[in-house]
Amino acid sequence: MNVNIQTVHFDADTKLIDHVNKKIQKLKGFNDRIHQVDVFLKLDNVVHQIKDKIAEIKVAVPRRQFFVKQTSKSFEESFDTALDSIINQIKKQKEKQYQE
Repeated sequence: MNVNIQTVHFDADTKLIDHVNKKIQKLKGFNDRIHQVDVFLKLDNVVHQIKDKIAEIKVAVPRRQFFVKQTSKSFEESFDTALDSIINQIKKQKEKQYQE
């Protein structure tokens, strides 16, 4: 599983990167055919005082791609919520596969 983490408009500290890497490893338990995971961490409204933290996760499995975008006041919260959504998408797709 190839994992890419990109930050936009800021430099992430190692604590945040470690948090993302640790949580991404959970995906293996839901689908062992994942070959690419892209994580984008972005700061929105950089011009204004309010800075929303955006986490985007793109997961590629053979013949399928999953994508989620979440926004909140912290990167950890945005990422964790997005990861939960991705896991739900993967579970639903797997259930559909077994029903066919």
